[in-house]
Amino acid sequence: MSMCSASGGEDSCHGDASLCVGDDEPPPIATAPSTTEATVYRHKNWNDWRWQMANRVRTPQQLFAAFPRLAGGPDLTAVMTKYPMAITPYYASLIRRADRSDPIFQMCVPQGQELTDPPFLTPDPLEECRDMPVPGMVHRYPDRALVIATTMCSTYCRHCTRKRIAGTRETSITKRRLEQIAAYLTEHPQISDVIISGGDPLTMTTEHLEMVLSRLRQVPSVQIIRIGTRVPVVLPMRVTDELCQMLRKYHPVWVNTHFNHPQELTEESAEACRRLADAGVPLGNQSVLLRGVNDDPRIIEQLCRGLVRMRVRPYYMYQCDLVRGVEHFRTPLTRGMEIMEYLRGRLSGLAIPTFVVDAPHGGGKIPVLPTYVVSQSPTHTVLRNYEGMLIAYPEPHQRFDDQCTAPREESSPGVWELAAGRYSRIQPKETIRHARRQPCCTSDESVGDF
Repeated sequence: MSMCSASGGEDSCHGDASLCVGDDEPPPIATAPSTTEATVYRHKNWNDWRWQMANRVRTPQQLFAAFPRLAGGPDLTAVMTKYPMAITPYYASLIRRADRSDPIFQMCVPQGQELTDPPFLTPDPLEECRDMPVPGMVHRYPDRALVIATTMCSTYCRHCTRKRIAGTRETSITKRRLEQIAAYLTEHPQISDVIISGGDPLTMTTEHLEMVLSRLRQVPSVQIIRIGTRVPVVLPMRVTDELCQMLRKYHPVWVNTHFNHPQELTEESAEACRRLADAGVPLGNQSVLLRGVNDDPRIIEQLCRGLVRMRVRPYYMYQCDLVRGVEHFRTPLTRGMEIMEYLRGRLSGLAIPTFVVDAPHGGGKIPVLPTYVVSQSPTHTVLRNYEGMLIAYPEPHQRFDDQCTAPREESSPGVWELAAGRYSRIQPKETIRHARRQPCCTSDESVGDF
């Protein structure tokens, strides 16, 4: 992939292990084994995203300065050499305990397990490189293409599906490469939806990102542009008024972000999402199911509720990809299905993501759901709801060979009787919903008094 170096920006105070807080100032983050909250000392430029980028935790020495309790632990040099580390001071400040009991810690601090790979893992399990007709652009689905606009992120997630390239060289797309991509899109007008990804596109300067958006908008067949970013999670101060005003010019622009845990739902992140939403940008969220981080139905429920409050639609929950360096994060597929079973009936459909496996060999996203179709006959399909209630759903009347009759209202003795249309349901003996129900009323009474 041909890339050019990303600019460092202003206020580039390239600090040492103290995270560059200035003369005679304490380090911005300090933790002790006995504390559950990180003590944060904020530099005067804390809210400047360029300062955050310039002062990311990049080396073991900076990591140990920020979290002294890690200094006596395993040598992480080999891990960081293979899979670079970068953590914004903001995101590091969300770590409550500097150990694997903390979800933020697990998602951003290198671990020795990243170097242990079963043989079925590969660097590029989705075979993106084989679906690149132009370097830097993936064309897998007929109507969609993905542009890798940069290899830089503000924080490198330890579960990244592109660990093979993310952070190895912090570069961004050149005009020449962008023209090659635009030419391909023009030659393939069936592509109407373009995703700008990376790396993280919002780590680019506003001017560089606008160059990409402007050129894509010049392709007549491109209707929708989506941006995939974790910036609202790890660098929310990047979502400036200037950025939002620029995005407005290229609507329809959608943003999919990447919250994984309720601990990431901070006031700063909520403000970043508010600015984007107020600028007319629809927001979706793509979580990844991570062992020991969020593989608990109650955590996902809390996350989804919080996202909806922030006007972010839970979009996908991904099974962790078969990529080298992330095996310690992978969960059984049954865990994701169990979580989906839990969410149904507890959250509105608006707040429930789709659990998907991004299949190896470029197979694309495959939804994985609990089984709600229990049985089928020519005349009835037996469905199961979240309570375990089984319901006979009649097919159109034309499919009945004989005169159809009204089903019996009491609970059916078996599934066959439902599929045959003799009964309408199998009712569990006790459910919370039925305990709340009022005695049956007439149609005139059903709407209440107004």
